[in-house]
Order: sequence, then C-alpha cells, then structure tokens
Amino acid sequence: MESHLAEVKIQEGEPLENALRRFKRKVQQEDIIKEVKRHSYYMKPGEKMRMKQALARKRNRKKARKEQTD
Repeated sequence: MESHLAEVKIQEGEPLENALRRFKRKVQQEDIIKEVKRHSYYMKPGEKMRMKQALARKRNRKKARKEQTD
C-alpha cells in the first residue's frame, strides 16, 4: 500500500497560519481524508456494490435534473 504524505515547507518569515492554510489545501487536493475515511472500516463486497449503485443513481438523477432546467 502506498502512503501519501502531504508536506509543506515553511518559508522564511512566513506566518504559521499561511503554512497551515497551504497544508490544508494540499491535503484536500490529494484526497487524503477521503482515503482515510474509506479505509477506516471494512465494507462487505455486496454492501460496497449497493453503495456504488446508489451513488450512480444519485448522479444520474442530478444530471437529469440539470438537463431538464437547461
């Protein structure tokens, strides 16, 4: 398993708040939190499939609703 580590170097004279903001943005862009949540508990294959299908239905409804308004 490949480990993702977000790393931000604090530049000279840079406030800690700015570095923290950059770090948070980098973590969000790399989807590290999403990966941690996804691996935080075991999901049975059937359960995973049902969730995937539910997300697909939700995506399709949203797409249809968007096309209907355009």
